[in-house]
Amino acid sequence: MGIGTNIKNLREERNLTQEQVAEALGITFQAVSSWEREEYKPDTDKLIRLAEFFDVSVSAIAEEKNKTFKTKEAIYNWEHMKTFVKTTAKNFKLRNTLKAVDFAVEVHKGQQRKKSEVPYIYHPLNLACHALSMDIIEDEVIAACLLHDVIEDCGKTAEDLPVNDETKKIVVLLSHPKTTDRDRDKVMSDYYNAILSEPKASLIKCMDRCNNLTTMSWGLSRERIYRMIKETEEYYPALIKTIKATPEYNNAAWLLQYQIESMLDIYKRLM
Repeated sequence: MGIGTNIKNLREERNLTQEQVAEALGITFQAVSSWEREEYKPDTDKLIRLAEFFDVSVSAIAEEKNKTFKTKEAIYNWEHMKTFVKTTAKNFKLRNTLKAVDFAVEVHKGQQRKKSEVPYIYHPLNLACHALSMDIIEDEVIAACLLHDVIEDCGKTAEDLPVNDETKKIVVLLSHPKTTDRDRDKVMSDYYNAILSEPKASLIKCMDRCNNLTTMSWGLSRERIYRMIKETEEYYPALIKTIKATPEYNNAAWLLQYQIESMLDIYKRLM
């Protein structure tokens, strides 16, 4: 597929007319039509403006796509993950985790991951399985993984959570406060500094970022992806340092740092 086909596909995916694209770029719709028919190619300035308008990379428009790949929104079945977490919790007598699983499934019911059909519960279950796969079998950590978005996204308070005080404290630390363009920098700085005070919260936040980095290519706009890359580079080295300073999390710190930095490098190259 050439540039014209790429432009047409991007336009049709967004249910836009040639006239709407032309108006946004300050050109005639005949120019857009000629691009889509492969009669002419947009110049560099127009390519950049098209990328900004469609919220994609310039390469997404300019590169010929002779091969396409099927992508997945989810790798694992969330119900299988739930069964695995509950079975592990029973075997190791993780009382808070057992309560947290069913609570999280219930309060996240009907929610979906951004721009997908994936049930939202897939995300907290993924974090719980991520921790267990690194042999972190700690009740408060697994329970907080499952509940980390409940206060922020489900209208619940710490008092509503069916877990002990330590788990509640971790979930409160991980709950993201609302921000505006004016106060975002200060709010984010205070938020991450508070997480740094608790190794368990730092651990979960890094697993959370790993999972979000793997899904942001289809769940976030180009502008939000750029912002997430900058935010990750600014705040996550300190979180990794906190995790490394906790001996029992040394192996986890190595894996998390590798995954986060690898994903950042991939996105930078593609953008």
